[in-house]
Amino acid sequence: VNIPHYHINIFWSEEDSCFVADIPDLKHCTGQGDSPQEALEDVLETRDAWLDACLGAGEEIPEPTYQVDQ
Repeated sequence: VNIPHYHINIFWSEEDSCFVADIPDLKHCTGQGDSPQEALEDVLETRDAWLDACLGAGEEIPEPTYQVDQ
């Protein structure tokens, strides 16, 4: 399965005291870490599990829709 290229946000969360990464196109797909790299690695693992669950349920993988203003 080809994984679409989804936009990923990475930011510092004062509330959680860690870096958070999320994929806006995949509801509830987030990761956390002590560094931006750790948050990215975590969200990529979460993305893979999210997509596996989607395919396992016979659902279509969402197309990327999030666009960053340039």
